[in-house]
Amino acid sequence: MSPDLLAEVQSWIADDPDPETALLLRTYIANGNEIELRKCFSGFLQFGTAGLRGPIGPGPSCMNQAVVGRTATGIARYMLARKLRSVVIGRDARHGSEDFARISAEILSGAGMEVFLLPEPLPTPVLAFAVNELRMDVGIMVTASHNPAHDNGYKVYLGGTVDGIKYRGSQIISPADAQISHEVSLITSLAQQPRGDRWSVLDSSIVDKYVTKTALLAGGSTPLNIKIVYSAMHGVGTKTFQQVFHKAGFAQPILVASQSEPDPDFPTLPFPNPEEPGAMDLSIETAHTFGADLVIANDPDADRCAIAAKKSDGSWHLLRGDEIGAILGQYIASSSSNGIFATSIVSSSILEKIAKAYSWEFKATLTGFKWLSKVDNLTFGYEEALGYCVDSGTVNDKDGISAGLLLAKIAAELQEESKSIFDYLDEIWGLYGFHGTEQIYQRCQSLSQVQTIMERVKLSPPADIANFKVLSIDNLSKPTDGLPPTDGLRLWLENGIRIIIRPSGTEAKIKCYIEVISHLGRDEAMSIIAQLRAPLTQYLK
Repeated sequence: MSPDLLAEVQSWIADDPDPETALLLRTYIANGNEIELRKCFSGFLQFGTAGLRGPIGPGPSCMNQAVVGRTATGIARYMLARKLRSVVIGRDARHGSEDFARISAEILSGAGMEVFLLPEPLPTPVLAFAVNELRMDVGIMVTASHNPAHDNGYKVYLGGTVDGIKYRGSQIISPADAQISHEVSLITSLAQQPRGDRWSVLDSSIVDKYVTKTALLAGGSTPLNIKIVYSAMHGVGTKTFQQVFHKAGFAQPILVASQSEPDPDFPTLPFPNPEEPGAMDLSIETAHTFGADLVIANDPDADRCAIAAKKSDGSWHLLRGDEIGAILGQYIASSSSNGIFATSIVSSSILEKIAKAYSWEFKATLTGFKWLSKVDNLTFGYEEALGYCVDSGTVNDKDGISAGLLLAKIAAELQEESKSIFDYLDEIWGLYGFHGTEQIYQRCQSLSQVQTIMERVKLSPPADIANFKVLSIDNLSKPTDGLPPTDGLRLWLENGIRIIIRPSGTEAKIKCYIEVISHLGRDEAMSIIAQLRAPLTQYLK
């Protein structure tokens, strides 16, 4: 083991407030386990697409009390430099979340901040709502959202206009992320940071206000006759989802019983992400059992929304994120006189076409809702990874509960006309052409492996894929289409094929997004996607 690594580890142990993680590092040293030590000491966790995310474990490269304490100290210094004084902290029910929220409160209180805690584990959208409702300067949500069970994370929101950027209760972007990271890098000892014990625990009225405002999306008091199955995927969404649907006049959803209560181990799921194969199987089984009309699922912190619906032959099918985006976009545009749509560059181009058809303004952004939420007066924004903002005035972030409510309303109205969600989709494709999309991904063992693959992709891009010639390539690392630089490539192939390759901002993954547009219909587009799938998967290894 190198002397430099050993010295770094021992210095970290001396300053670690958690005896368990300190003991684990000592064990690694005693066993000469340099492989694990290098994993834990491969750099301090950095803010990615959606805040800090990482495995729970010791050292600066994992989520633990020392990393959270230093991050909270960096946030406190960032706040002090800008005369920001108030902060509200929320948490999900993952391993470590309660401790991480408490440590954040202690550090921020010790720095002289006015600190408020949400009353219990709650959905991320409630935290985003609270930042604006309570006029907080800063919001912190302890969550790893849809990541695997061994991860946790940390999202940071700003309430007003900071350094010339209008945040209004949305997640931090550059340069705030780099500025906070710089403050963290200057901390030499967490043990020397003062800790306070003065904070206020909010009561349930903040949740009641979120419920009341969100329920207004249903548009009236007439009961909506639709039978819904709901899964919280072992997360924190159930109680708030039920409250919103009751307030909006829906019958109480049928719960997927084994997934309705918070469980940080996510025992019935391969990954707690509605996009993952098999994640919705229990929901669909429940729908079969109870003869339901619609399945709605949230990810564990309830900021994403997935649905499954029944086709005319009685079979159940999951909808892709872009299909849900098309349904919401068409419905909202056809129900309003004007507005602004936005979506990320990796999402389908269908929303831009809907906006054009209704003479609405459209904006494209980088991946991540932290960018979409900076669009002023946003009427509807989405990204293909099941993130939807249908009411930016209430929650200026993605919100899986409000999106689920509006989708339930749409499905109920279609049912009154003897139509299905799929009938509505077919009408959309008839207007704009079929937009086939698919995401392929390659899981990696580490972030360094992700970087290695991305470097190879950028240095040696393909000349053709599945015999479709690559016509042009956009290196997204350079400013493109008026957007800031980001890591990735966009390939334009013949036959109107668009492919984007980028690293995940939340996990050790390489993601590849395919879009094929066909005016001949679904079969042609999906046939082309099928031809692309295998060579792209091989290319990403």
